[in-house]
Amino acid sequence: MNYIQSNQNKTIKEIKALHLKKNRDAEGLYFVEGIRFVNDAIDNEQDIIKVIISDKLESLNGGKELINRVNSVCNECFLVNEKLFKEISDTQTPQGILAVLKKKENNLDEIIKQGNSIVILDRLQDPGNVGTIIRTSDAAGISAVILTKGCVDLFSPKVLRSTMGSVFHLPIFENMKIDGSIELLKQSNYKIIASHLKGKNNYYNEDLTGKIAIIVGNEANGISDETAQLSDSLVKIPMPGRAESLNASIAASIMIYEIVRQKLK
Repeated sequence: MNYIQSNQNKTIKEIKALHLKKNRDAEGLYFVEGIRFVNDAIDNEQDIIKVIISDKLESLNGGKELINRVNSVCNECFLVNEKLFKEISDTQTPQGILAVLKKKENNLDEIIKQGNSIVILDRLQDPGNVGTIIRTSDAAGISAVILTKGCVDLFSPKVLRSTMGSVFHLPIFENMKIDGSIELLKQSNYKIIASHLKGKNNYYNEDLTGKIAIIVGNEANGISDETAQLSDSLVKIPMPGRAESLNASIAASIMIYEIVRQKLK
């Protein structure tokens, strides 16, 4: 394991650059932090390019075991002091391990043909909402999640942390055109259902037992007019109380688990 002492080291500069979306996109790389997250990456056979380890990691619970694991799956492992690790970390209290991963490519056409439930996020901006919806989709057995142009970056550290490792478990497509995605789904006989404040249909009355794609819109503005026109059904979740709307991730979770309920039934 190589020891890095200077923040001018090439590897340190490369990792700092991955804090910016444009560099993640250009390199096709991103990073994850923490004992659990790096273990999840190994368990799910992610393509690990390099690992940076703080000299404090060995003293943490599970630290020694993880050091042995990363050394067995990655040829480029580097040791740094705690101060230098904090310079490249995106967390307030880093655990002392960071892994650089290669973005995984999936075939949307094949997944649409083989799957039966898709979640589309239309220009969602809140990292916590996007990460939570991905995690919920993973738990519910959703076939894939599509992030349209205008969504927050999937590989930003805040989104990744919110997924709690679910980013490794299901196909996620980013920067997709909403019209093109809907067209592909309709060609495979998916019913397109969009959550809309002016929706006239009660979501619980929809038949969700077949091929279904649900669309959740932007936190402030909902779905676009174009998306509404392309949808087969505009629905509203019943709200007998006095609140005017639901948080996007809560609304998505309700819709996702109604699909689960109907398919199990």
